[in-house]
Amino acid sequence: MIEKLFCANQELNEEVVNTVLQKQYQFNDSEESLGRFAEIVVKLATHQQTANPQIAKPWVSIFAADHGVAVEGVSDFSQEMTAQWSESICKGKAAINGLAQYSKLDIEVIDVGLASDIPDHAVLEVAKVGQATQNFLKQPAMTQEQMLQAMEVGIAAVERAKDSGVDLFIAGDLGVANTASAIAMVSVLSGKAPIELMAMGRSRVLRSERDKAELIERAIELHKEHLTSPLRIMQHLGGFETAALCGAYIRAAQLGMTIVVDGFMSTVAAWLADLVSRNDQLLHCKSVDMMMDLGQFSVPETLFCICGTCPRLVEWCFFSHQSSVNVHEWVLEILAVDPLLKFEIKTGQAFGAAMVVPLIQQACFVHSYLVKFDSEEEESSKRGYELHDQPPFIH
Repeated sequence: MIEKLFCANQELNEEVVNTVLQKQYQFNDSEESLGRFAEIVVKLATHQQTANPQIAKPWVSIFAADHGVAVEGVSDFSQEMTAQWSESICKGKAAINGLAQYSKLDIEVIDVGLASDIPDHAVLEVAKVGQATQNFLKQPAMTQEQMLQAMEVGIAAVERAKDSGVDLFIAGDLGVANTASAIAMVSVLSGKAPIELMAMGRSRVLRSERDKAELIERAIELHKEHLTSPLRIMQHLGGFETAALCGAYIRAAQLGMTIVVDGFMSTVAAWLADLVSRNDQLLHCKSVDMMMDLGQFSVPETLFCICGTCPRLVEWCFFSHQSSVNVHEWVLEILAVDPLLKFEIKTGQAFGAAMVVPLIQQACFVHSYLVKFDSEEEESSKRGYELHDQPPFIH
């Protein structure tokens, strides 16, 4: 388990980057003419170690789990909805299924901790760690063993995807009350009070939201002596799906797979994964118990990981969108990343991440088209004439 939490250990290929940039400059009026299309291609080129990157087989894993704190009324939905939404996806009746069909995405739903079971289905993977987490207002959300088991579920999902030839990994989350859990973890990671987070960018905060903030503050006070590392924060305040996401992101980077991060909950999981995988003390870690207590949870300024050569975990990620959760924008700023879209999406389920798959594929296609056009011109020059010298078509 410990070795699977190390850094990605893959160096940036400067030669590939230079080749891609050279092609972009050759075909465009200025360095910024293609905007973020060019940025997408450069990032993919570093991941795939080729100057002509392609996305041929995207994959979506949706981790579904319930939160014990839901009994405190921190969500507008009842806990039973998590299972209903999960079953709807399995039956192909959810919005994410439409995007999956449009973009030819392989999709699976992973029950990592639903409070109730759902019927077997071809796209359902049952890897249940528990019947929902515990209510973190009264006790830790998970035991250490449960959290590590949930991380292993995420690791296994990535390894299945890799074995299937996947070149773009998308992870989604599904769980009533997971926004309250995410805010609690962000509060500890950032040092800002829950009410401060909820008030960001807003003229007023509803009474129900103030009640939720007070509840989260009480939970943090209950666990404060144990919130000493990213993993401990996740154990006490997180969810099974958070841990699965965290494990999945780290393993995907290690295996050289491009990641598309979904909404607020997924972004918080990526933040935790980035912190865990970049801790230099992991190099000397001898036990899981020792690993649990490692780590400062401030964001290092360096763009590189503990070995000093491979990129930090978030460099393996495209952050798909800025969701309607007000604090999401601020968390993205902390990570120093820019989302590809801002669509005010409120759902999780990898919907926002699936939206950007065509954009990424279009960027690859445009780059590939220009490279092919350049190659044809070079070949025609060798034959003694230019493409535009060829005779016109006869109508």
